[in-house]
Amino acid sequence: MLLQPYVNVQGEEFSFSRAQASQFAKQIASDFNPIHDEDSKRFCVPGDLLFAFLLHKYGLSERLSCTFNGMVGSDVVLHCREEGNSVEVLDQNDKSYLMLEQSGSKQQNCQFIEALVRDYVRFSGQNFPHILQPLMQQHQVMIHPQRPLVIYQSMALHFFRFSDNCPQLKLSDSSLEIDGKRGNVLLKFELLDGSEVIGAGEKRMILSNLVPYDAEQMQGLVDIYNERKLRLGGDATV
Repeated sequence: MLLQPYVNVQGEEFSFSRAQASQFAKQIASDFNPIHDEDSKRFCVPGDLLFAFLLHKYGLSERLSCTFNGMVGSDVVLHCREEGNSVEVLDQNDKSYLMLEQSGSKQQNCQFIEALVRDYVRFSGQNFPHILQPLMQQHQVMIHPQRPLVIYQSMALHFFRFSDNCPQLKLSDSSLEIDGKRGNVLLKFELLDGSEVIGAGEKRMILSNLVPYDAEQMQGLVDIYNERKLRLGGDATV
């Protein structure tokens, strides 16, 4: 199982250590956001790790949506509450962190799900700077260089049909809507079997603490990102 090294499971409960979450972010998702560093004061478990765990646990449906309600800290003991087509991730105090909605037929093929998880989390983990920097430049705003904060809000998938082959993700559209010092990002993507589109999806994020765009400061953020990525085991962004 792809996720076995990155999650602790005890019966129906599960949790993620700082080391596990940080390694997943860097090794599987190519996500070098400092908030996922083991020693980060603002540490949180990657949302994609929670999502991937639920797919392995419950399978993949033709339609699914995932809404994040809060950031999970290290070693927080979690469990799932099922009701109809919904699965809610809660802690021991019943605080909600994630809601998963599924409908339609299910795909239980572990290899298919694992390949989709790998492709999606890589796509998801590399939003900055590949996609977000051009969007911010277009709208002449940027995340605060001293307090950069990008919040994963939700994602959704819709398969028109399942394939015997593992689907590939391709970005189809991206947009940024400005609301004061907050930016709402929508990324749309296609799921491909070769050249055939067999599904579609979207990811929504919130950019906080927006300031006017400054090319030099933005390049500084990209340089810091590249330095971290090289130092921590990835390839720099051109």
